[in-house]
Amino acid sequence: MELFIFLGSLFFFLALGIPIALVLILCAIVLMWHSGMWDAMIIPGSMLDGANNYPLMAIPFFVFAGEIMAAGGLSQRVVQLAQLMIGRVRGGLGYAAIIASVIFAGLMGSSVGEAAALGGLLLPMMKQVGYNPGRAGAIIASGAILGPIIPPSTNFILLGATISGLSITKLFMIGLVPGVLIGLSLMVVWFFIVRKDGYTETITFTRQEAIRILVDATPAFLMPVLLLGGIRFGVFTPTEGGAFAAIYAIAVCMLYYRELSFRELLRVSARAARTTAVVMLIVATATAVGWFITIAQIPKQMTSLFMPFIDSPVILLLLINTFLFLIGMVMDLTPNILIFAPVFYPLIMQAGIDPYYFGLLFILNLGIGVITPPVGTVLYVVCGIGNIKITELIVKLIPFILMEAVMLFLLLFFPKLSLVPLNWLMGGN
Repeated sequence: MELFIFLGSLFFFLALGIPIALVLILCAIVLMWHSGMWDAMIIPGSMLDGANNYPLMAIPFFVFAGEIMAAGGLSQRVVQLAQLMIGRVRGGLGYAAIIASVIFAGLMGSSVGEAAALGGLLLPMMKQVGYNPGRAGAIIASGAILGPIIPPSTNFILLGATISGLSITKLFMIGLVPGVLIGLSLMVVWFFIVRKDGYTETITFTRQEAIRILVDATPAFLMPVLLLGGIRFGVFTPTEGGAFAAIYAIAVCMLYYRELSFRELLRVSARAARTTAVVMLIVATATAVGWFITIAQIPKQMTSLFMPFIDSPVILLLLINTFLFLIGMVMDLTPNILIFAPVFYPLIMQAGIDPYYFGLLFILNLGIGVITPPVGTVLYVVCGIGNIKITELIVKLIPFILMEAVMLFLLLFFPKLSLVPLNWLMGGN
C-alpha cells in the first residue's frame, strides 16, 4: 500500500510541473501523513543528514573543474584533437563529435555540461558543412550519456554516497571500458548514417597544425589519465581527486592556455556554486523521502513484489531495467538515483547480483533517460543551443537510442563485459 501511495504522489506532483526538489518534500509530507508520524523536525533533520556526507564533497570539486574546463579553452582543444584523430574519414566531423564526447566524459562527468560545451562548439560547424540540424543535435545528445558512465562521474559518486559499502573507486573503474564500448557503438551507427545521408566532408591538417594541436591538447588529455591513475593507485581518494581536478584545471586554463582571467574565474565559481546548490538540495530532499521510504518498509514491499523472480537474476534485471527505463523518461537522473537505489539494492543483493555490475546498469539505464522524452534534460539543452525543433531531434535520435539500448542489454546478458575489465583495472581486488 505504501509503495503505491509513494509512486502515486510522486507522479501526481511531477505531472503538475512542480520542481523536483519541492516534489520530493511533498512526497515526504504525504508519507509522513500516511504513517501518522507528525514531527516538524523529521524532514529538516533528514535533509541535514543527507547533505552532511563526506563522499558528496567530491561533487562541488568536479562540478567546479568541469565549469573551468568549459570556459578556459579546453573544450576547443579537445574537439581539435578529436578532429585530428579521425577527421580524414568521410563524415569525420560526426566521428570527431563522438570521440570528443568520450574525452569530455573523462573531463566533466556530467551529461548536461558535456552537451552544452560540445554543442556550442560543434553544432555551428556541423550545420556549416551541410549536416541536417536534427542529425547534428542527435550526435551531440547521444554522446552526452557517456558523462554519467565514464569516470569521473558525479552520478557514481551519488550512488556510492547513497549505498553504504560501495567503493566509489570501483564504481569509477567499472564504467570505463563499457563507456568506451558505447562510444564505439555510436560510431558504428554514424558509419551507416553517413552513407544514408550522403555526407562527404573530411577534415585535414598540415603537419605543423597537427603538432600544434597535439601540444595544445596534451594537458587536457593528461587530466583524466592523472586523475584516474591517482585514484586507482591510492595516491588520493575520489574526493581528493576532485580537488586535484579543480586545481589542475585552474593551473592549465589560467597559466598554460591563459584564456581564463581572474574575473571569469569568479563567474565560473558562481555558476559552479549554483549547480552544486541544486544538486545538494535534491540530495537533501531525497534523503528525507528515503527516511520515510525506509520507515514505511517500501524496500521490503519491492522485494516481495519481485520475490517470484529472485532465483532468476536475468529476468529480475530485465524487469528492474524496464521499470528504470520508464521512470527515466519522466524524472531526471539525480533524483532517480537517490530514490530508487536504496529500494533496489537490497533486492539485488538478495538475488546474488554483483552490486557494482548492477550500479553500471543502473546508471547507464537512467543515463539514457536524459535523452528520452518527455523530460530528457539533454534534449532541451541541445535544442536551445542549436535552435533545433524537439520533434526533429527526437526522430533523428532514434537510431542512437536503439544502439544504446542494445549495449545495455548486451551488458545485462553478458556481465563479463564489465566485470572482467573491472577485475583487470583493480588488479584482481
